[in-house]
Amino acid sequence: MATTRARLDPALFDLPVEKMRAGWYSDAYFNHARDTLLRDGRHPRVLMQVFQKKHAWLGGMDEAIAILKLCSHDYDGLVVHALHDGDRVEPYEPVLHIEGDYTAFAHLETAYLGTLARRTLITTNVVHVLQAANGKPVIFMPARHDHHRVQAGDGYAAYVAGQVVGAEVAVTSDEQSSWWGGRGIGTVPHALIGAYGGDTVLAAQKFAAWAPPDMNVTVLVDFDNDSVRTALEVADALGDRLWGVRLDTSESLVDRSLLDELGDFKPTGVNERLVWKVRQALDAAGHGRIRIVVSGGFTVDKITEFESDGVPVDAYGIGSSLIRGSNDFTGDIVMTDGKPSAKVGRHYRENPRLERVS
Repeated sequence: MATTRARLDPALFDLPVEKMRAGWYSDAYFNHARDTLLRDGRHPRVLMQVFQKKHAWLGGMDEAIAILKLCSHDYDGLVVHALHDGDRVEPYEPVLHIEGDYTAFAHLETAYLGTLARRTLITTNVVHVLQAANGKPVIFMPARHDHHRVQAGDGYAAYVAGQVVGAEVAVTSDEQSSWWGGRGIGTVPHALIGAYGGDTVLAAQKFAAWAPPDMNVTVLVDFDNDSVRTALEVADALGDRLWGVRLDTSESLVDRSLLDELGDFKPTGVNERLVWKVRQALDAAGHGRIRIVVSGGFTVDKITEFESDGVPVDAYGIGSSLIRGSNDFTGDIVMTDGKPSAKVGRHYRENPRLERVS
């Protein structure tokens, strides 16, 4: 299984170092605990053990390490062992050990646990989608469903998932690809079609005239809720300049091409019958090389069903389902000054897979 073994430069994450070092992003009780120890003149040497409770693929570790390196009060006095982004982890398996004066890093627990939780959720969700898609490209499209400040880290977490599976993951904004040097991609959107008075063909032609030669021009064809007709019109108009069409029919609508076929399948949204009709129409018109991208409400289960049924999809666009769910991390002090000190139910766990972080 591939992982990203080389760790990212801490400077890449553009952390708010001074505010983080001051405890601004910490749950108040961690700041209070640190202040109590400092007032008492106590500097316990602890071993902090970090884990989660699911089968998952790790994300956010390089970012968590950057938080420790840049925002602790004495990183040189800490001994850190960690797994790598992209590693497969088991329930309760330690992914991070931090050993040293607790007052040097007590204020960072909220930040590094939250980072690991968010990024591991994304990496794991994208791995599951890529596996379901059987190697077909996946477009990571949740940027519009969340705050813009999460884009860079989430995009990198999706990229890590692609490295794990060995499949292509595209992202839709430059910020999402900024940590690994990619670029955002996109189709001719509904907004551009609307800006040309609802004329999909005209919008596609203008877009193709603007687009760089190396851009794969892909056009949304559901604006008039007549995907077969629109796909054919766009393919005829753009010829070799068209790379693909994207189906994005609302879950509350039935595409016009299906109105005389109701009765034995769920007709709303982007369904299997609609994809087949578009594929067959394109092939019959001599446009067999045009790819079909689907989006709108796709989940692991829906992709699995499409792939099991052999639906002729070339790429999947997935949005909000990739940022839903939870994958929480916990940190426990399990050793203090060389002696066991874990709370009841927890204990120090050896993990030979952990690597020393310089």
